Amino acid sequence: MRIEETPLKGCLIIHDDVFGDDRGGFFESFNRQTFFKLTGLDVDFVQDNQSSSVKGVLRGMHFQKGDAAQAKLVRVLHGSVYDVAVDLRKGSPTFGQHFGIELSATSKTQLFVPRGFAHGFIVLSEKAVFFYKCDNYYNKSAEGGLMYNDPQVGIDWKLKDEELILSEKDKVNPTLQEFIETL
Repeated sequence: MRIEETPLKGCLIIHDDVFGDDRGGFFESFNRQTFFKLTGLDVDFVQDNQSSSVKGVLRGMHFQKGDAAQAKLVRVLHGSVYDVAVDLRKGSPTFGQHFGIELSATSKTQLFVPRGFAHGFIVLSEKAVFFYKCDNYYNKSAEGGLMYNDPQVGIDWKLKDEELILSEKDKVNPTLQEFIETL
């Protein structure tokens, strides 16, 4: 396992060692002791989630508020996505900034998204299976969202607007400015 820092403190790219031969391949997708040794973060994942989506599906930007905040370790089991994290930590020097990375089943690259971030992704391949571990249980009453196309955040989703497929809920999330006004 190799850890790469992003411009957003605490948001980490994880490169795993893949071992392969003529039978196929193997890699350890998470080891708590190794993760702690390399990052100093003692994360206790308590919930795994998986979604399946077709090209153009944009899921985001989501987060959990307050005591229900979640850190996530995300990866792609099939296909490819463009994955984005937005720093919403009050007082952070990178507040409102985003980081995006293409994750794919072939690269085996993962992204660690700490608590206090909005998170989302768009499917770039014909189909994708997205998997993530969370360090806190989902709480419907603590749901939060950020508008996916807020010009103040400026995310380039890699596809044309007419190619995007969004839930009704994700079409009406607040802007970053509206979020700030609730702090």
